[in-house]
Amino acid sequence: MQSRQWDIFCKVIDNHGDLGVCWRLARQLAALGERVRLWIDDAAALRWMAPEARTGRDGVEVIDWLDAAALRAAVAGPAPDVLIEAFGCEPAPESIARFTEGPGSAWINLEYLSAEPYVERLHGLPSPVFRGPGAGLTKRFFYPGFTPATGGLLREPDLMERRARFDRVQWLAERQIPWRADERLLSLFCYEPPALAALLARLAEGPEPTRLLVTAGRATQAVQACFGGAPSTHERGALSISYLPYLTQPDFDHLLWACELNFVRGEDSLVRALWAGAPLVWQIYPQDDDAHHVKLNAWLDWLGAPPSLRLFHHAWNGFVDGALPLPETQGPWLETTLDARTRLLAQDDLVTQLRKLIGQKS
Repeated sequence: MQSRQWDIFCKVIDNHGDLGVCWRLARQLAALGERVRLWIDDAAALRWMAPEARTGRDGVEVIDWLDAAALRAAVAGPAPDVLIEAFGCEPAPESIARFTEGPGSAWINLEYLSAEPYVERLHGLPSPVFRGPGAGLTKRFFYPGFTPATGGLLREPDLMERRARFDRVQWLAERQIPWRADERLLSLFCYEPPALAALLARLAEGPEPTRLLVTAGRATQAVQACFGGAPSTHERGALSISYLPYLTQPDFDHLLWACELNFVRGEDSLVRALWAGAPLVWQIYPQDDDAHHVKLNAWLDWLGAPPSLRLFHHAWNGFVDGALPLPETQGPWLETTLDARTRLLAQDDLVTQLRKLIGQKS
């Protein structure tokens, strides 16, 4: 198959999630021989998320679409075969105009991830463009999802092989993360969950030693606020806490692989936690109209979450008041995650499906 020029546009709202998804997509396409330009309005997080982005050796050209000179230079280059607007952002009009001058095989609106029923109905549908430089063309909705009737999830071809080879003892030692063999390892990547203080108390009072690995940024700030200070470590009862630096995408995956329970947030980390195969708790991005309640419950339904896991999610996300159940690393929580991963592995990944769609429209 002849390689194509892909232009992916990403407007950074949550630099971990939006940019994380688009960078993984760009990297996977480039690894398959496609030519990729990633247009972003804020590349700051790539400095730690993907430091290789500066060199271009990964096959992805990063363009600041707010830089007029960079925009002019990019538009003067080859017209894209595929134009992807991620999460409803509006690509630069100049790039759309250039797209119309080329072969223009596909214009894709890459949507947010959801398990709600509408995703299956809308995935792949056309959306005619009536205004602007792209007037007369047709976009196609591409919905990532958890069922065969959706666009699937990002998954590199060798991901599960790398997961199987992973040595967590070696990784923890290389990252100088203190850990005793009798400690459970839990990771925490979150916003400011309403039940965070309750979780820390439950772990501190728990029956077995637990080490909580807290990611940099809002998760660290939230945990330290619960303790009223910002030391490098915290110890309370059975709970030990280690604060991590910002991690590259590969090391974030390794963190999830190393832990027996992962607390994640947003979209990118949810998908990576599913591939990790350990029990997980998802803090969904809150919306003013409480639409996230419906979205979370739809995902819990798809997951087949047992009652204790469903209740934990509702408490963690502030849907209900009351006692927080003790988090589980074995039993039904683990079985549920492994079953979900098996179902997902039986489906084509997102990039495979996306390339098939583009091939059909060429």
